[in-house]
Amino acid sequence: MTAPAAPAAYIPPEPLSGSTLLLGTLALSLATFMNVLDSSIANVSIPAIAGDLGVSPGQGTWVITSFGVANAISVPLTGWLTQRFGAVRLFSMSVLLFVLTSWLCGFASSLEMLVFFRVLQGLVAGPMIPLSQTLLLSSFPRALAGTALALWGVTTLVAPVVGPLLGGWITDNISWPWIFYINVPIGLLAAGFTWAIYQKRETPTRKLPIDTIGLTLLVLWVGALQLMLDKGKELDWFSSPEIIALAVVAVVALAVFIVWELTDKHPVVDLRLFKRRNFAFGALSLSIAYALFFGNVVLLPLWLQQWMGYTATSAGMALAPVGLFAILLTPIVGRKVGSWDPRRMATGAFIVFALVLWMRAQFTTETDFVSVLIPTVIQGAAMAFFFIPLTTITLSGLSPEHIPAAAGLSNFTRITAGAMGVSISTTLWESRAALHHAHLTEGMVQGQGVFAQTLNGLTNSGLSMEQALAQVNRLIDQQAYTRAVDDIFLGSAYLFLALIGLIWFTQRPANAGAGAAAEASGAH
Repeated sequence: MTAPAAPAAYIPPEPLSGSTLLLGTLALSLATFMNVLDSSIANVSIPAIAGDLGVSPGQGTWVITSFGVANAISVPLTGWLTQRFGAVRLFSMSVLLFVLTSWLCGFASSLEMLVFFRVLQGLVAGPMIPLSQTLLLSSFPRALAGTALALWGVTTLVAPVVGPLLGGWITDNISWPWIFYINVPIGLLAAGFTWAIYQKRETPTRKLPIDTIGLTLLVLWVGALQLMLDKGKELDWFSSPEIIALAVVAVVALAVFIVWELTDKHPVVDLRLFKRRNFAFGALSLSIAYALFFGNVVLLPLWLQQWMGYTATSAGMALAPVGLFAILLTPIVGRKVGSWDPRRMATGAFIVFALVLWMRAQFTTETDFVSVLIPTVIQGAAMAFFFIPLTTITLSGLSPEHIPAAAGLSNFTRITAGAMGVSISTTLWESRAALHHAHLTEGMVQGQGVFAQTLNGLTNSGLSMEQALAQVNRLIDQQAYTRAVDDIFLGSAYLFLALIGLIWFTQRPANAGAGAAAEASGAH
């Protein structure tokens, strides 16, 4: 039975002012910073985590994908949970549970434990980003809403700069568990200040029905699909009964999920939104582009550390400048998205992404640090023109009451696609490397040509034949994995160019604004 709705007499609290406003903004920004930081800080630590836990770097990427999938599943529940518990209580609980799960991640002694705690961490993290915006906007006068969103936006852009640097330094100088332990003091501070300042500004609550069947089906098909992608390579894909079973579960659960959500009165995600042209093509282009972007963001530090001799710190330094142009240009994009055509802005972003990936596709085993750095800096400009324009297109034409559901669904598809992009790109990298390795060795005959000369040189320098062969194999592997990563970069560049067509299936928003866009694009 549904309880009566919240009283219509609810009056939003007055905006904060002075030091209270400053501390409130700081507390909310700290929580957002911690959440976004956690999605980038682990990227450069994957080889260290994998080595310490005795698994391959490919399996190590489960640390990233498990968090992403769990986070995506919990995001659409934010609206229901907010009405059930209140925005302030839910936000504070999310932050404290995020602290607890971060602490548990640091204590994990096996990959299975770490992935389990990362799933829990992703689940509790879902409401943090949308609620930090909600509470921040309620803290400022309506006239300063743009300033509030700009402050919030800078936080989400600084974290990807700090994440790789901090993650690399901690991994090299302390140990990888500390990339999770640092969330404990930050989270406790953020939760403490938020509760002290906002507890008297709680939003009204009411009991609403929850679509338990829809939620169960959502967890089932997303979880089965992600497990299939993560474990596919090591189980030899569809020659494995386990992979076939996961594929069947994913397909059947997805089909039932679609039918159920389209017929249920209170769906966990409103799939009817896909009937709108702008939402359908906007969310699709945003999700595929994010899958390409995030897959390559994870792949680059893996290649640098495994095959180019980079430490976690130096790999972090090669990734960090991505936020510089993003920080400078995002405020301009936010102001101009209403007057410029967001389709043109997104097209420009995709062209720059394609250029960046084409530049990376030219990498060789001789590529120096500066050559790695240049595309990373340029990529920041693409990021600035990517999230806000595409989200503006996706949410355009929707009534205010539909914006939260649309933002939740858009975020769900984007974050899920990002996790799957990581799995697909790392799997393709391994298979392309095996192919290149075979091509590089097919002409090599023991005792003949350059191969014989190289072995003779190595054995004459004091190495045994086994050591000499291992050295040659390592060099061949380095070439094979470098050529394979170039293949992924080049393929991704072409896909970005192909995606431009999807953008132009949308209509130009009548009166685009950055506010709604920020609501859905926060978690990047």
